[in-house]
Amino acid sequence: MRVIVLGAGLLGVTSAYYLQQLGHEVTVIDRQATPAAETSFANGGQISVSHAEPWANPSAPLKMLQWLGKEDAPLLFRIRADMRQWLWGLQFLRECTPARTRHNIEQIVRLGTYSRSMLQQLRRDTGLNYDQRTQGILHFYTTQKEFDGALAPAEQMRALGCERQVISADEAVKIEPALAHIHPKLAGATYTAEDESGDANRFARELVGLATAAGVKFLMSHTVTALREAGGSIDHVEATDSEGRFQRIRGDAFVLAMGSLSPLYAAPLGIRLPIYPAKGYSVTLPVKDASKAHQVSLTDDEFKLVFSRYTSESGDRLRIAGTAELNGYDRDLNRVRCEAIVRRVEELFPGAGDTTQAQFWTGLRPATPSNVPLIGKTRLPNLFLNTGHGTLGWTHACGSGKSIARIVSGLAPEVDFAFTGMPAPAPRALQPA
Repeated sequence: MRVIVLGAGLLGVTSAYYLQQLGHEVTVIDRQATPAAETSFANGGQISVSHAEPWANPSAPLKMLQWLGKEDAPLLFRIRADMRQWLWGLQFLRECTPARTRHNIEQIVRLGTYSRSMLQQLRRDTGLNYDQRTQGILHFYTTQKEFDGALAPAEQMRALGCERQVISADEAVKIEPALAHIHPKLAGATYTAEDESGDANRFARELVGLATAAGVKFLMSHTVTALREAGGSIDHVEATDSEGRFQRIRGDAFVLAMGSLSPLYAAPLGIRLPIYPAKGYSVTLPVKDASKAHQVSLTDDEFKLVFSRYTSESGDRLRIAGTAELNGYDRDLNRVRCEAIVRRVEELFPGAGDTTQAQFWTGLRPATPSNVPLIGKTRLPNLFLNTGHGTLGWTHACGSGKSIARIVSGLAPEVDFAFTGMPAPAPRALQPA
C-alpha cells in the first residue's frame, strides 16, 4: 500500500521505518525542514519504562491546587478561557482514582517494556548510535513523603515485569556517586537497570537516513492544511510546500502522528482526540567538571525533572528536562521556569555543568488525561493514530511505530495494550514478580 505518515517526529519516523520494513510505499510529511524538530528536539533523553506513574494519580489534585499560580511549579495549570482545556482537565481528574491509576500504569508499562525491547533490537540490527547509555535509570527522593508515595507504584511495576527496585540512599550513591553531595537529604531511591537514555533527536535523524536509503520519501517543509474525506475514508491530504505551492497527496492509508496538533486535524473529520498540549522545558549544559556530573540517567520525581548525559565527538553535555505547563499552544519561553531548572541542577550537582552556556528549549507534548497514548484505528477505515504520548514519546517510540505498522498491515500487534478501535484483549492474571 501507499501509506502517508503525517509528522516526522519520533513517532512518525519510527512508524515510517517499520511500515517500509513490512513492504509499504511510505511518504512522510512534516512542516519543519528537518525531522524531530519540535517535541522530539531537546527532550529529556530517557527510555524510562520505570517512569510509568501517570500525572493523573490520587495525589495529583491536591498538588495542583498547591502549585496553582506558582510560575516555577513542576505542573502549572494556567487557567484559560478554553473549553478544550477545561474538558481535558475534567477528564484528568477522573483518571486520578486509585483504580484508574493502576489500569493506566499497566498500559504504560506493557507498551514501554515492549518498546524498549524493539529499540534494543533495532540497535543490534542497524548499529545506530545516538549517544546512548545503558546504565539504567535511578529515581531519587529528597522527601520521605515522596519516597513513600513511590513504593506502591514501584511494586505494581515489578509485578508487570519492570524491575524497578527500591534501594537505600547509600545504595543510590554507590550507583551514582554524583549524588554524594545530597546524600544527607536523600530519603531513598528506586533503580531500574534495564532502562536507558540517549539523544532522541539524533536517533530520529539517523533513522531517517536508514529509512530514506530503504526508499521512504520525506516531504519536509510541507505544511498539512487538511485531511479530506470522501466516501467514508480519507481520499487525500492537502498541503503547501516551502514556497506556498498547493499539493494534493493521495494514499491508501494515513497515519496521524502530529503530536499536539493531531486533534486539530482530526476534529473536522468528526474525530475527537483527548489530547492537550503540555509545554515542557529543557536545559542543555556543557559539562564543566566531569567528576561532579552524573553518569547514570536520573529522575527527580519531586521536581518532575529528568537528567541525561550525552558524550560524543561533539562534546559532553548534560540534558535536564521536565515540568509541564498547560497553557494552550503558547510556545513562549518562560524564563522563570528555565531558571528554576538551573537552580535545581546547581543544588543537586554544583559545578557539574557550565550554567553560563545554558541552552534553553521548550516544546509542546501531546498529553492525554491518562498519559496512555492513542495508537490504532479510527472510525475511518484508512486513518490510523500514533499520537498522544505526552512525556513518554521517546520511551514508547519504537514499540508504537512497530505496532501501528502491523495494524495498518492487517497484522495483530505483538503487545497486550489498549489500542484504539480494536477489541480489548482478554483479561489475564498478573504473574508474580
